[in-house]
Amino acid sequence: MDQHKIEVTKVDVYPFKEGAYIGHMKAIANIVLNDQLLLRGLRVMDSENGLFVGYPFDPFRKGDEYKNIFFPITAELRHHIEKSVLEKYDEATKEAK
Repeated sequence: MDQHKIEVTKVDVYPFKEGAYIGHMKAIANIVLNDQLLLRGLRVMDSENGLFVGYPFDPFRKGDEYKNIFFPITAELRHHIEKSVLEKYDEATKEAK
């Protein structure tokens, strides 16, 4: 593995039971990057444009605007994380049926 490239090396997805999800949230996910960094609390969200991955936000932030605690800066990493999480979500929801 190229030490300068960030890879999702593990994904755990916890789908909510059908009808039990909160608003548009369908599941919670945790990912590991390069077998070294655990990121918890990603959300699988449903929107008019389909599923996407939401990132944890600061619960203590005052005001109307949410501030993410962490998020990918590059489009390449954002796409890699979203693809990894949504593939695992699809697997988990197919197994549950």
